[in-house]
Amino acid sequence: MTGPAPEVAALRVAVRSCLADVPAGSLVLVACSGGADSLALAAATAFVAQRAGLRAGAVVVDHGLQPRSDVVAAGAGRVCRALGLDPVDVVRVEVGAAGGPEAAARDARYAALDAAASRHTAQAVLLGHTLDDQAETVLLGLARGSGARSLAGMPARRGVLRRPLLDVPRTTTRAACEALGLEPWDDPTNGPAGAAAPGAHGPRPPLRSRVRHEVLPVLESVLGPGVRDALARTARQLAEDADALDLAARELLAQAQVQHDGVGAGLAVLDVGVLAGAPAAVRRRALRAALVGAGVPAGALHRSHVLAVDALVTDWHGQGAVALPGGRRAARSCGRLAVGAAEVAPPTEPGRPAASTREQ
Repeated sequence: MTGPAPEVAALRVAVRSCLADVPAGSLVLVACSGGADSLALAAATAFVAQRAGLRAGAVVVDHGLQPRSDVVAAGAGRVCRALGLDPVDVVRVEVGAAGGPEAAARDARYAALDAAASRHTAQAVLLGHTLDDQAETVLLGLARGSGARSLAGMPARRGVLRRPLLDVPRTTTRAACEALGLEPWDDPTNGPAGAAAPGAHGPRPPLRSRVRHEVLPVLESVLGPGVRDALARTARQLAEDADALDLAARELLAQAQVQHDGVGAGLAVLDVGVLAGAPAAVRRRALRAALVGAGVPAGALHRSHVLAVDALVTDWHGQGAVALPGGRRAARSCGRLAVGAAEVAPPTEPGRPAASTREQ
């Protein structure tokens, strides 16, 4: 009696490890588009769940952005049911325009997945992102000049979402589908068609597809075939570093906070002396968390804003308040840094008047 193909076995091992902490009898859902990655994940999850005493279902999200997308979504749902997954939800979403088409589609998809998890009381939602997806994410982050948290790529876990295949290359998922007799759907926007040539007519493919089919092959031809593995390895290392820095930043923020209804209540009041003594990487992370906690929209908060607020701590020469997104501002006075609504007065120490332009 022969065992499964090596690629099938590798996926099952990855899913089994990912679900090891999920209590027996719990429901896990697979986000399945019908593509090779998510289809192979669905098959592996169906196999593992049955033997681990878990229930497994699927969520198919129809973004409605391509002709006959409803037909593709319905087909993916049928395949998931044939694999033994239950329940299987096929959900149509409305994709907005905020952040561009890729970001808007992602936001709509994740909202649908969160809703499905809540609706079915699922313990986890599994996503089919592979090592190749992680490498592309890191490369895109490098091109944007992002920091360590962004370069750490996609996390293996965030809330109810889990990514069991981040160490599995895309070639493995395709080989697993072939071994299992599954016919994946190939999203035309993920292909090289139209990646193109200057002056070509029609819409250009998504940026990630161009990185996949144009940029990474060039890097591999110059640097060697291990570029994807190296980028994914970099993500794992940076994730560890970013976790440590984030922990240190949380501890610093707790030490610097001087007002009980501060961070998280729409107003942060912090001790400048405590902040100034911390390493820059930790201090700036703490400041960013304080700004978001005081109501600055995270998506609109850029490094330039954080650096301007940081200058109130480390390069103080009497400068005025820093205007921030969301109608917030940061101001320093009497050794205190306050972040809050624009109309909030600069902070003062107990028993001392506010300074006008310079600390007293």
